Amino acid sequence: MRRNRRVKVVATLGPSTSSTEMIERLFLAGVDVFRINMSHATRETTRSLLNSVRWVAKRHHHPIGILGDLQGPKFRIGELQGGRAFINDRAIFRFVREETPGTNEAVFLPHPQIFAAVEPGHMLLLDDGKIRMRIVESTRNSIAAEVLFGGALASRKGISLPDTLLPVGALTEKDQTDLAYLLKLGVDWIALSFVQRGDDVLEARKLIGDRAAVLSKIEKPSAVADLDAIISASDGCMVARGDLGVEIPVERVPGLQKKITRAARAAGKPVVVATQMLESMISSPQPTRAEVSDVASAVFDGADAVMLSAESAVGQYPVEAIQMMDRIAIQVEGDPSYDAIVHATQTTPQPTAADAIAAAAHAIAYTVKLAAIVCYTATGSTAMRVTRGRPALPIVGLTPVEATARRLSLVWGIQTVLTGDPQNLSDMVRKACRIAFDEGLATSGEGILITAGVPMGSPGATNMIRIAFVDKDGAPMAEIL
Repeated sequence: MRRNRRVKVVATLGPSTSSTEMIERLFLAGVDVFRINMSHATRETTRSLLNSVRWVAKRHHHPIGILGDLQGPKFRIGELQGGRAFINDRAIFRFVREETPGTNEAVFLPHPQIFAAVEPGHMLLLDDGKIRMRIVESTRNSIAAEVLFGGALASRKGISLPDTLLPVGALTEKDQTDLAYLLKLGVDWIALSFVQRGDDVLEARKLIGDRAAVLSKIEKPSAVADLDAIISASDGCMVARGDLGVEIPVERVPGLQKKITRAARAAGKPVVVATQMLESMISSPQPTRAEVSDVASAVFDGADAVMLSAESAVGQYPVEAIQMMDRIAIQVEGDPSYDAIVHATQTTPQPTAADAIAAAAHAIAYTVKLAAIVCYTATGSTAMRVTRGRPALPIVGLTPVEATARRLSLVWGIQTVLTGDPQNLSDMVRKACRIAFDEGLATSGEGILITAGVPMGSPGATNMIRIAFVDKDGAPMAEIL
């Protein structure tokens, strides 16, 4: 099942796409990774979805990744009398720790961490930013805020604090319970919500270990401020544009998307662009022109993956949305300007032997005009180093580890094939030639570049390059050391 594009597609599963039949249709339409949103999924639903994805992967002999997205801390106001209140512009509104029914003047806020952390001048955003306030006074039991933009407010609406670094970690008790269950089921990626700093990722890593890869969602201004540390501690990151666009001015989001994408690419970590990519396709079989341009921009930037949320989870046209993503990506990657634009972002190799080998692989493949780059990788490290430079050639990741194959399904440009460990270097070359030939990536007389870390299974040990030419039967007819 070879894709005709290099950017990957992530689709969120939900009520519209919970059956095995629909999951198979989405996969055939172009999905590489399925996301399970733990804000909504029950244990029974999660297990059922995972079993369906694994069944589809086995049926089509193709690795499919599963991303478990943790909910993260949620901050909400208390109850209002009658369920609603209208908050007037320029009024002074109070948040209190006393649990009494709220009015248009004050409401209960059941989060002592907020009272301990806020300061005068900090912004408060209610109901996804529809109501905006600025704090004028704060104590341990009360917060007074001036209403900048008021409106109708309902009970239990969410509250965001873009200027405040809250003294809470990224994992709630619910998240820790969900995390343990996801790891038991064997998901491939864990998405962390509410990441504020690199230390949040390190804390989560203690619980996750190497049982899954960690994808940090960049959705808060504090995360942008500590971006390098977060990327360094993570296996990948997500530009979570929905929450990010609530907590910062929306006009800043496109620039931050490019900044985060560039930073992740420079670090050799996969980056996913998410939220409202084809939003209109929730209820329409066709996207808007602006949405098509938005997806195209992410592909031109060299993002590893683009993600659908409500479009595939609850939308009326989930299969059509995936097909549209697929067509946009293929069109962009075939554009004459694509290579120049995607390589406008420089990814200087890190000063290591493994990175030098990966960079040399690009130069050799272009100079000799080879047909493909084949990476033997037990941990995924070798393949990810090669794809970091966004080579124009097809990249094949050969791995004996099924978990590695599934994790690499999120990474730009890599077509992963499960294969046994080679017995020696000659066997490695023979396997690489045969698979490249069978996959239609190299024909008789064409050459491939083979790179690996020897001994196999040592992360970061990329240290070998071979060039081989394929004969008419798919066997190596010549090899250059």
